[in-house]
Amino acid sequence: MEIRLPEWAERAIFTLENRGYEAYAVGGCVRDALLGRPLNDIDVTTSAPPEAVKAAFVGCPVIETGIKHGTVTVLVDRNPIEITTYRSETGYADGRHPDAVTFGCSLVEDLARRDFTVNAMAYHPVRGLVDQFGGREDLARRIIRCVGEPQRRFEEDALRILRALRFSSVLDFDIDKATENALRACAPRIAMVSVERIASELTRLLTGARAGAILREYPSVLGVFLPELLPAVGFDQHNYHHKYNVLDHIAAVVDAAPAEPILRLAALLHDVGKPSCFSLDGEGVGHFYGHATRSAEMADTILHRLRYDNHTTEEVTLLVRHHDGPIEEDKRAVRRKMAKLGTERFFRLLALQRADCMGQADWLRDRLKHYDALETIAREICTDEECLSVGKLAVNGHDLMALGYQGRAIGDTLRTLLDAVLSEHVKNEKDALLAFLAKQ
Repeated sequence: MEIRLPEWAERAIFTLENRGYEAYAVGGCVRDALLGRPLNDIDVTTSAPPEAVKAAFVGCPVIETGIKHGTVTVLVDRNPIEITTYRSETGYADGRHPDAVTFGCSLVEDLARRDFTVNAMAYHPVRGLVDQFGGREDLARRIIRCVGEPQRRFEEDALRILRALRFSSVLDFDIDKATENALRACAPRIAMVSVERIASELTRLLTGARAGAILREYPSVLGVFLPELLPAVGFDQHNYHHKYNVLDHIAAVVDAAPAEPILRLAALLHDVGKPSCFSLDGEGVGHFYGHATRSAEMADTILHRLRYDNHTTEEVTLLVRHHDGPIEEDKRAVRRKMAKLGTERFFRLLALQRADCMGQADWLRDRLKHYDALETIAREICTDEECLSVGKLAVNGHDLMALGYQGRAIGDTLRTLLDAVLSEHVKNEKDALLAFLAKQ
């Protein structure tokens, strides 16, 4: 496939070349262009030292992103381009960052320090593709393979272990056997990676096409930072509602959930508490009483440990807590649930419950019709703009104050009115609500 860079990216390359330096698009943008994927970020590698890069783009905003490692970000027509000087690296005492960076090497030497062959290709609008390590062939084979000796790559930077899993998931590629063996051997080194970077890679991995397969194939690797997942491996549910063990069920639910971070995280964690809640009845049937609450507690602990933002933590934990709760196929029941959770959360909960159903026994698939019916009811409620919150009531605090209500009684009364509206005991009309209050 022909590579087409945006005009502004080519202009940046030629700006450096007009000053006597080499410059190439590199890494992910080259990979994605060859795959026919959208180009989200453009990275350029160049023989120009950082100060020369800055001088070449006088008049453009320049951000010294990581200038000691040779990287600056230039805004060309408001488009950010990360430009990095050719470099070689030595020493990785912390298992994450080079102890020393040397500028002045060649393009091929610069490519040789990169993680995977599919990320170690460079492209020039005139000279074409530079692919010294078989990246294009690995794209065709749909393989993630380290540049050079895999163990060395992972010992240099433990984040590459998670990147390998993430690229496998997102690109729907297999991992080369030698790379896989080194990845497993080096897995304990993930502990050297910051939790923020772990969380970022985990989120991107989970939204990929092969997320479920990664969970099934690499639980011991993921278990380095998610030890709560390990008891689920091979855990037989002993229940006719389930055709999978706990981990395989979780993987199936992740795959069935929409590829959106909050939902995929909720799918990952929705049954993480099951092993600790397991009991076997006299007939040999397994039960997991209280597992939704237990899983929600564990999810909260995990997400805080990985330093997810408060919004994500709250949303995921709420979904996990409610994922096993039945919802009646009744407009009043749906209206109440929507009022309790909020509209967006309600639809997310339905999506999680659908995915949960897809990961259970095949004979339970008829339940999907139930979730379709619930969604139809909820959509009608949204279309009719029905009252689901105190703020949507036809009366407000000022109306109640005019009737003599004060302090906490105002809020309590508004909630009473909302409950009456949700239960269809009274219409959400001002006269009707005030008449209802007069009878209390």
